[in-house]
Amino acid sequence: MPLLSALRLNMTNVPGAEHAERYRTALEMASYAEAHGVTAIGCEEHHLAATGWLPAPLLMAAAVAGCTTTIRISVGALLVPLYDPIRLAEDIAVLDQLSAGRVSFVAGIGYRPTEYQAVGKDFRRRGRLMDECLTVLLQAWGEEPFELHGQLIDVTPKPYTKPHPMLLIGGMSVAAARRAARFGLPFSPPMPMPDLEAVYLAELARNGTQGFVFSPENGNTITHLSADPDKAWARCGDYFLNEAREYASWAVPEVPRPNETPVVSVAELRRAGTVEVLTPKELIAQCRAGRTGVTLHPLIGGLPLDDGWESLRLLAEQVLPELET
Repeated sequence: MPLLSALRLNMTNVPGAEHAERYRTALEMASYAEAHGVTAIGCEEHHLAATGWLPAPLLMAAAVAGCTTTIRISVGALLVPLYDPIRLAEDIAVLDQLSAGRVSFVAGIGYRPTEYQAVGKDFRRRGRLMDECLTVLLQAWGEEPFELHGQLIDVTPKPYTKPHPMLLIGGMSVAAARRAARFGLPFSPPMPMPDLEAVYLAELARNGTQGFVFSPENGNTITHLSADPDKAWARCGDYFLNEAREYASWAVPEVPRPNETPVVSVAELRRAGTVEVLTPKELIAQCRAGRTGVTLHPLIGGLPLDDGWESLRLLAEQVLPELET
């Protein structure tokens, strides 16, 4: 089975640092990744982050689509309750046309009240807001006008992809699995979760809908490639930790999240395994032993651009060609 390789672009940075060069570099990396056989590029969404965590994933996905021609692009999680539903339907339809259907979207509900407060949305109504937005999206992308707030609405242009862009429901809860089945949409937990998959499949049967489950093999584990992993940890570990610390600071009791293990030092992060530093030979050996996926995060936490490029080039020039033989 060929290796599924992904480039993660969430644009985290050192707090207070400049961002423009890193955004330009992200697009150069996207173009390079496509030219060398990387499978997909992923964008994410968070707001009010000290690291500058990407708050505008649709803009980023559009920029990536504009500098590439064939590579798949994913937006996940897209926090749909934070958006005006009609405007979101229009933006996604235009992005779907722009990319000729190359962008997929994982709809997430979010778990940070501050993100809802920032856009004047009631966090306590997030489930209802999610359902309302999903309903409008699917109606808006249909061929027939529909009624909303007493007005007949016909969103244009319609998406390139028929019947609508690839839209999955993300989450790690029973409610998310049930929602996905109720809307007849694929379910995408961030890691394999057999109990939730069983709930989803049972709900598909109960609702008479169809769908499937998609989850990454290695959860959200990030891989960095280096000829010398020990030196890479010494040089890059603080940047890895920068992102991990902010993510850990958003933890919410009783809300499960991938890579939840709190870390306060580079040594703890290394032991936790949520970031791994491998040589190309080590990754090749793992793939030949059955590993099917790898995610590189070449701009993680303000990582120096030269180190990000080194990791990406090692994947493109030493790992991927070797696995083709």
